[in-house]
Amino acid sequence: MLHIAGIVDSIDWGATVDVMMWGIIVLLIVIGFFGTILPIIPGTTLIFTAMLMHYFCFEMEGSGLTWQSLVVITLLYISSIIIDWFSGAIGAKWFGSSKWGIAGALIGALFGLFFGIPGLLIGPILGVFLFEMIFAKKEVKEASSSTIGTVVGGIAGTVIRVLIALAMITCYLTDVFVFN
Repeated sequence: MLHIAGIVDSIDWGATVDVMMWGIIVLLIVIGFFGTILPIIPGTTLIFTAMLMHYFCFEMEGSGLTWQSLVVITLLYISSIIIDWFSGAIGAKWFGSSKWGIAGALIGALFGLFFGIPGLLIGPILGVFLFEMIFAKKEVKEASSSTIGTVVGGIAGTVIRVLIALAMITCYLTDVFVFN
């Protein structure tokens, strides 16, 4: 028993905690990056959380991450959320949707949140189609065109979110490892 106590006393707990923190930060960034593609994982939110964790857990000024970079990363994060919410509606408008179709995309996305992954994927699409048919009094062909726009907008939004995630990660890595 005395031998175990000696081992425990000889461990550098500060370094151990640092390694664990780095492991968590890297894991959050990697999972977050994949989450920008997979709808179940809040990608840029995990990346942003990892960077905030780094800043505050490694004593702000001593972390190597400047507050200016943290502001840039925050603005990128906010823009990813805005793109996430509006990309389907913008795609629907691009493909000739009425204001009713755009409202349907936004409301469908909101209701889709309550039904998990299927709801997140189907909600905006169904919202555009139903609102175009019921409120805008469009025929099936025209409503379908708006619905295709929602899908195209969603895909474009995903591509843009991936680019934003890469920009967030690049800003973080260059500030922590190159400039400091």
